[in-house]
Amino acid sequence: MTDEIRSLFYEKFATKGVLYSAPGRVNLIGEHTDYNNGFVLPGAINKTIVLEITPNYNEHYHVVSVDLSQEVIFEADDKKSEQSWANYIIGVVMEMKKRGYTVPGFNCVFGGNIPRGGGMSSSAALESAFAFAINDMNHFNIPKTELAKIGQMAEHNYAGVRCGIMDQFASLHGEKEKLIRLDCRSLDYELIPFHPTGYKLLLIDTRVKHALASSEYNVRRNQCEEGVHVIQKKHPEVESLRDVTEVMLQESKENLPSLAYQRCLYVIQENARLMRACDALKQNNFLAFGKEMFGSHDGLSKQYEVSCDRLDFLVDFARTYPGVAGARMMGGGFGGCTINLISTKEYQAFMIAVTEAFEKQFGKKPFYYEVAIDEGARKIG
Repeated sequence: MTDEIRSLFYEKFATKGVLYSAPGRVNLIGEHTDYNNGFVLPGAINKTIVLEITPNYNEHYHVVSVDLSQEVIFEADDKKSEQSWANYIIGVVMEMKKRGYTVPGFNCVFGGNIPRGGGMSSSAALESAFAFAINDMNHFNIPKTELAKIGQMAEHNYAGVRCGIMDQFASLHGEKEKLIRLDCRSLDYELIPFHPTGYKLLLIDTRVKHALASSEYNVRRNQCEEGVHVIQKKHPEVESLRDVTEVMLQESKENLPSLAYQRCLYVIQENARLMRACDALKQNNFLAFGKEMFGSHDGLSKQYEVSCDRLDFLVDFARTYPGVAGARMMGGGFGGCTINLISTKEYQAFMIAVTEAFEKQFGKKPFYYEVAIDEGARKIG
């Protein structure tokens, strides 16, 4: 991939630039907790966006996508592009401009090996790669947390996706064999060791698109906010579900619609699961960690109701298969991938067995992505 980018860059611009990369991410546990000011546990992965870039001493930005065989030229004038991928990059430049940074023109070629639509946040990796490169190239000295906010706002304002900050934060702050326990309220974080000796991470893609995810996301968010409003009548100090205990929730149960109660209970219990999961990792206890993964899926499926038949099938199969420490759905829900922590010894046999079972049940084979926890955004040459 890097050779192809370098070759095309020289062909287009007759010079050499500097290489940067930023990774996609997985989230091991802590789903739908971010917008409730809770905790998440993502990690950067060994699938990345790579770009070569150099100043062009003009007022325009010339960007070429290797993977799509497309290119755009734009100026810092707030206009969106007809090429959807370009808006993530335009957004980064414009969000920096809003913060008072003058971003000189540049030439760039980029490509990547993050599967689009696989739930590994290729868009956040693209934003992070450009934010990191522009910051480093121009010596802006913008902190990584602020770069993550720039990427998030680029997605909000130029791609039209009101995402949380987890994806960009993980892409920029990731470290090899470490997960990030991120407090979504304060943005404080702790690096949690992840040395899965004897285990591998495998994503299994159901090949179902998240058709309901956007509309149902808003429904779940409203149900959680409804729960908070009711609880605040007895506990005015509460600002979000982050501040609510199970005891407090039980006190208000009779005043809550049953669905709102279940949604709130899930979020409260998921935050507790994440804390236990981090404790397990600190002791290299992957069976205990995996137990919390299974618990997370059960909550997402039965309490939060954002799973689907294929996700449930894959997790139920993993639950009974020897050597699988844990599994759960990952992401917004209603499709996408499960994330599985599997014994290295059973890895190949599991893939064969689950493929056969899934194809028999649904008439098609799933896709697979083996991932490892790796470094975040960086300059590579």
